[in-house]
Amino acid sequence: MSPELRSETMTVNMGPQHPSTHGVLRLILELSGETVVKADATIGYLHTGIEKTAEQKKWQQCIPLVERMDYLGAQSNSLSFALAAERLMGIEHRIPDRVKDIRVLIAELQRIASHLVWLGTHALEIGAVSVMMYCFRERELLMNVNEMLAGFRMFPSYIRIGGLREDLPPGFHDAVGAFLERFPSKLTEYEDLLTKNQIWVKRTRGVGVISREDTIAYSLVGPLARAVGVAYDVRRTFPYLGYETYDFDVPLRTSGDVYDRYLVRIEEMRQSVRIGKQALARITPRGAFDIQDYRIVPPPKDKVYTEMEALIQHFLIYSQGFTVPPGEAYVPVEGPRGEHGFYIVSDGSNRPYRIKLRSPGFYACQAVPKMIEHGMIADVIAVIGSTDVVMGDVDR
Repeated sequence: MSPELRSETMTVNMGPQHPSTHGVLRLILELSGETVVKADATIGYLHTGIEKTAEQKKWQQCIPLVERMDYLGAQSNSLSFALAAERLMGIEHRIPDRVKDIRVLIAELQRIASHLVWLGTHALEIGAVSVMMYCFRERELLMNVNEMLAGFRMFPSYIRIGGLREDLPPGFHDAVGAFLERFPSKLTEYEDLLTKNQIWVKRTRGVGVISREDTIAYSLVGPLARAVGVAYDVRRTFPYLGYETYDFDVPLRTSGDVYDRYLVRIEEMRQSVRIGKQALARITPRGAFDIQDYRIVPPPKDKVYTEMEALIQHFLIYSQGFTVPPGEAYVPVEGPRGEHGFYIVSDGSNRPYRIKLRSPGFYACQAVPKMIEHGMIADVIAVIGSTDVVMGDVDR
């Protein structure tokens, strides 16, 4: 008599300490052999309370805090927060065009830097170890640009409400121009290593598929949505900073698998180079870098400040902060992971009453089980990597 085969499933934890869960994401997997029968995503292990903490800070003091949410897209965070505050204050029209172009350039360089971390770690997890070294080689050049701008490599806090922290440093144009000329050939190098590599293709094509309908139902945005043909890009749908004046394409694919997400992000980096070159050509080495008002709000028209009075006003704005008119505003930007926006509420004081972030990573986490169920456990890591979640963005 042949022995009876056992058919029960096994439940295992992947994370929150797992190095390939891109932060402290915990997956509870129900397995039948090597097949994932059911999956639950659990978040909350990196809860920072940044949104609530920011409500105790003056408006300008929120910039370093919000940059630490999505720590790979720091300047997309500060850009979105600054744009929301500026809309609430009614000073959008006073932002100089030069400042807008610098912000566009910074945002696109930030997108490239974030995608390089994604590609390097994603490839490493699937087995292409050397790609990570190449990606971090180029990312280091972008960190050098941040250091040149503000003295900080990951969190420059260079974008401020009303403009920028200070003017561009000497050598900025040369450093950025050299990077934009160098980078396309390096992108080709990454593709030579991966795009037609049979191991890479077999590990990614047809893996982690999600339909267009489910993508929309789960509110997925950014490369996750564009990999299944959803042509939603905030830069085109709700233009900001004059993006409607830039010439660029929104890359789209149709399969909605790990492989197409990879191709979308590769092409996004090429388009960021394209936008960056246009922005750099518009930016003069010297010029206005804010709205030329220490107090953000306009001074009385009949008041002429002496130098000492101006210094006093400058001191007051940094010690007491400026006030923001009561109201609410939401301004999205197209961050590295998709629509990324701050909803802010002011009660008229020098501190925000409420701050809430629309985090693309939060929505991606809820869709991970949909992508990995009925697949192999070996594919779970490839799927997580393809979502490019940043848990600081999720557990804020």
